[in-house]
Amino acid sequence: MNPSIVEVVNVSREVAWLPWAVQYFFLIGVSLGAFLLSLPWFVLRRPAWQRASRIALLGALTCGLTAPVALLADLHQPGRFLNFYLHPNLGSWMAWGAFFIPLYLSGLMLYSWLALRPDLKRMADAGGRGAAVYRLLAYGGHDTLAAIRAATVLALAGAALVALYTGMEVMVVSARPLWNTPFLPLQFFITAVAGAIGLVLVLDRLVGDGNAARQAPLLRLLALTQLLVLATGAAWLLVGLSGLSPRHAEALAQVAPSAAWRITAVWATGSALVTLWLAVWRPQWRLAAGLIALHSAWMMRWTVFIGGQGIPKTGAGYYSYTLPLGHDGMLGIAGTAGLWIAILILLISVLPWGDERRAQA
Repeated sequence: MNPSIVEVVNVSREVAWLPWAVQYFFLIGVSLGAFLLSLPWFVLRRPAWQRASRIALLGALTCGLTAPVALLADLHQPGRFLNFYLHPNLGSWMAWGAFFIPLYLSGLMLYSWLALRPDLKRMADAGGRGAAVYRLLAYGGHDTLAAIRAATVLALAGAALVALYTGMEVMVVSARPLWNTPFLPLQFFITAVAGAIGLVLVLDRLVGDGNAARQAPLLRLLALTQLLVLATGAAWLLVGLSGLSPRHAEALAQVAPSAAWRITAVWATGSALVTLWLAVWRPQWRLAAGLIALHSAWMMRWTVFIGGQGIPKTGAGYYSYTLPLGHDGMLGIAGTAGLWIAILILLISVLPWGDERRAQA
């Protein structure tokens, strides 16, 4: 008989997924969702979606162009991204993402140019300051719906692959039961679409004329996403409580003793319910609904990545994380937001996104 006492000591370790990763997953997800919201007007030619789709395309471009910068920052060295091409590991979802991201962004840029080329040509024909630049950007003539739809197929393929890999590269981490669930990619996609709707509602107030939600059923779509968020969360909880899946039961057992995680669950449910209430019964408060939807999409990813790493894989208790003020923390978040604002200002300076009458002048 061994008379020794075994003491379990918690271990201090650095987080592997930094706030840069949260920014990337949030921005690329919102870009995908906003791209989908641009299709009803630019591809399907639904008149009610004209304002909303123009604003959505602006959101897709700004978020899509900012997201890779956050991803490169999370890798710490740009050369690491180059290694995905020099030494590809085709068994890794992260490595596949290095091919999917350029595919999506290339398709998005081509689709955006073809969709906006008629506006560029009208502004070139109007003459005045910058006419030569608009003429160069509008090279190729008038809008060709067939070309737009061909570019849409390319962008849609890239969007689907990016949505797949961003969910799968987290889900395949079997060492963390909280991540190792098929519900996670689904929640990523639903909250990304909800965040995109929220971004359109916010940009419509800031850039447009505020009428996009009155014409397109944005609030109904937002309400639907919140119902799906609640249903997916309830399904995860039911599977964990019932014991149908040992992995879900283990994940639930890991977070259930934590007061912080219980508060997080209440917050997530409350945010979805408040957004649902605003979208259905308070349509005049659509700006508030949009801001909460954006906040929920970002916080869902923060909870999964940063909060998920606080659950020990081998130790006892929970790891604590304090957001640093430097480039790996608050400064990085602020810098990414600043880059997004700079790209937004640049794009709205080129085209009148919110008012199609001005675009046709």
